[in-house]
Amino acid sequence: MRVLTTALCLAWALALACAHPLIHSKQQAAGGGHPHGAETPGNDTDLAQLCADESGFDATTLSENGTMLFFRGEEVWESSWRDPRPHVRPLHTSWPELSGPVDAALRLPLRQHPGHSHGLYLFQGEQVWAYADGQLLPGFPRRVEDEFPGVPGGLDAAVECPAEECGGESILFFKGDEVWAFDVSLRVTKPRVWPGLGPCGAALRWLERFYCLRGTGFQRFHPLTGPLSPARTRDLRDYFIPCPGRGHGQGNASWGDAGEPCSQMPFQALLSDDTGRIYAFRGNLSFRLDSLRDGLHAWPVGQSWPGLEGEVDAAFAWEGRSYLIQGSQVSAFLSGQGHRPVLGYPRPLQDELGVPSADAAFTCPGSAQLYLISGSSIRTVDLSQTPRWAGPAVPLPHDAVDGAMCTSDGVFLFHGPRFARYDGVGELLAAREPAALGSISARFLGCPQ
Repeated sequence: MRVLTTALCLAWALALACAHPLIHSKQQAAGGGHPHGAETPGNDTDLAQLCADESGFDATTLSENGTMLFFRGEEVWESSWRDPRPHVRPLHTSWPELSGPVDAALRLPLRQHPGHSHGLYLFQGEQVWAYADGQLLPGFPRRVEDEFPGVPGGLDAAVECPAEECGGESILFFKGDEVWAFDVSLRVTKPRVWPGLGPCGAALRWLERFYCLRGTGFQRFHPLTGPLSPARTRDLRDYFIPCPGRGHGQGNASWGDAGEPCSQMPFQALLSDDTGRIYAFRGNLSFRLDSLRDGLHAWPVGQSWPGLEGEVDAAFAWEGRSYLIQGSQVSAFLSGQGHRPVLGYPRPLQDELGVPSADAAFTCPGSAQLYLISGSSIRTVDLSQTPRWAGPAVPLPHDAVDGAMCTSDGVFLFHGPRFARYDGVGELLAAREPAALGSISARFLGCPQ
């Protein structure tokens, strides 16, 4: 089952709605395995080998901190945001109890082993190894059927499926043409009948999307209903590996510092939508900030927000829609996956909200009050009223604001590389001096201070 799941991606490799880049710092030994010595640096020779090698990898998974791991024979490959080129090292340096090829790999479900983090399941033949916090857990290796009743050994692939996507925290297992869903809470296994998907040599969940990988190709599927229609198989080397002369786009080098999460460049807008997703906009790129377990992500706004081009000045969410303001226009998208445009938009901002422009905007969870910031003042718009109009301007203790956001953690105002946090709108409106400033990259992007 040596399948080329070579998803060592650059940020640009997310061009078509079925792939996105992976970028996040690696803070521990990859996957929570045993600490290892100096890594073999990623280099062009390793990259050339990946682009030319048709034999592929045996298994792939994400670690708890968003580093992607790829297993082949006696080696493991990984990529991180610091260097998207592949890094390779012997398998035994992180998991000395294992030798030989790994059949499947999977992040350790927290419900399955509470109290542990940074863990992995590694499958080989009839046995499974569980690692957490850098150590092999007591009682392992075990038979696959003992750890997952009803699941056979000799698996081809495995992938996690969170409760919000599978109706309960689950794991999907693949062997030949057969698929099983294991409920982590109930410890019950049920077969899934998915004609048309075929064998998966590896499986991957990334940013709420699921992929079946075969050879140098991959195909998306839904975790409850199976293959998507129409079934489209794409070449991994066009999307996930920065192979010279291949791919859709010119790579993230053309983005410069704008594509680097820790570059300290300011964000022009931030958005916390009704689904809990958090986005930050910089230049013509948008970053996904709430997905640290899958790494941090940046891609062109037009690939995530169909029809949108250029910089976003301000953004807010209300009643299942996300509103993106550009100059004197506002566009609306459904907040669910895919960001489908709402008919009738873009519209003039003056007609929609009663203001000609805005530097920043935010709504708080469960509230119909929209707050618009221009210069050093803030105005309120009741979104439940028709027509909408902006209230009087109230001074802010900030001379300028690039972006703003309100979550259950408070109200955040962003300017340059720093942010100010307030417990709520009341504290913000009553403030006469700016709140203490913090680092955006450290708080929201996990970058070193």
